[in-house]
Amino acid sequence: MFRFIATASLAASIAVPAFADLTMVSLTYRTGPYAAGGVPFSDGYADYFTMLNERDGGIGGERVELLECEFGYNTERGVACYEETVDQGALVYQPLSTGLTLELIERVQQDEVVLHTMGYGLTAASDGATYPYVFNFPAHYWDGAVAQIAYLKEQNGGSLAGTRIMHMHHNSGYGREPLPTLEALAEIEGFELLSMPIDHPGEDQSAIWPVVEAENPDFILLWGWGVMNRVALESAVEIGYPMDQMMGIWWSAAESDLKPMRDAAHGYTSVTFHAVGDNFAIFNDLNELVYQRDLARGRMNNIGEALYNRGVAAAIYAAEAIRLAQSIHSVSDVTPAMVRDGYEQLTMTAEDFETLGMEGFTPPMEITCTDHGGGGLVAVAQWDSTLRKWQQVTDYYAPNDALIEPQIESASAAFAQSRGITPAGCP
Repeated sequence: MFRFIATASLAASIAVPAFADLTMVSLTYRTGPYAAGGVPFSDGYADYFTMLNERDGGIGGERVELLECEFGYNTERGVACYEETVDQGALVYQPLSTGLTLELIERVQQDEVVLHTMGYGLTAASDGATYPYVFNFPAHYWDGAVAQIAYLKEQNGGSLAGTRIMHMHHNSGYGREPLPTLEALAEIEGFELLSMPIDHPGEDQSAIWPVVEAENPDFILLWGWGVMNRVALESAVEIGYPMDQMMGIWWSAAESDLKPMRDAAHGYTSVTFHAVGDNFAIFNDLNELVYQRDLARGRMNNIGEALYNRGVAAAIYAAEAIRLAQSIHSVSDVTPAMVRDGYEQLTMTAEDFETLGMEGFTPPMEITCTDHGGGGLVAVAQWDSTLRKWQQVTDYYAPNDALIEPQIESASAAFAQSRGITPAGCP
């Protein structure tokens, strides 16, 4: 069911058995400083496909085989993983890395294979007319930044004028991605934006927090990943910075970072584009058909945790896009180009999610040729240390299209020009 490539450099020496009709690739990082994020997402992604094989015989009568390639969140190794697997029938890539995404965008255009960067990557790639093989639904970084500021504005009595907000971020393409939106919002709302980059991997923040203590911002937006999140949250507690004034993006909201802090993490908030918890019918099937049969990819049952659920969501979107592609082209053994058609015509209603056993998990959305970003709806969750889990505390905020769409148009054109990408256009 699964085949593994330990590292890209070893891939060529591994004997490759016959492929299943539907070959998926999971670019994983189960090792290194970002493993705390990479493991649960990859487990959820793998377990859902296993469940489909056990329950339904795959998708549309075709079994799924998931090929994992470990790249340790190293972009160069990730590119090597892609090059090793792309000619082996891969239908969809989920790199879970903005840096790797930026390196793969040109390649997937040329190879005609889908790249789904769910809530990360190049925000401008939501311009489907320019990037026909790249999708970043159901929400992207700029949607997240808009929701963060909207929530903080509500918490601050309806105005952020005169406040100071620190953008504490991973010093990479990921952490810098929301800056255009945050800078525009600072001008509109009248707050001062402070930038606090933290270099990879973020384990040593000894020089950062004395500056934070001196600056004493009204709010901190945490855009970290892996070990950086844990160290930042623990350091905030050490200087007495209030948790309810600290807010993460969805990649700074892992239970593995918060549970060890016990009561100290209470009140921390994060934006999210999907519901939290384990009260969804699909998890009954996952438990019965995967965990109880000892077929789970991971050693621990992380059902209900944010990143595991997100991996399941990514697999659901992929499976439903494949299913739609099979219908569109009247063939079960679909090609990567056919799967792209499924992604671009994907519509997920509330009824669809209910049928899948994920009622209320994420808002309805529709993908079109011009919009690969989905609905852009983002909610806020808050950490309850008593219950040791997330609680959704707001409805979903609508995207600020008037602000974001012009930014996407400009950024899309700039990136395409810098990489020599010719827009494909829409019918």
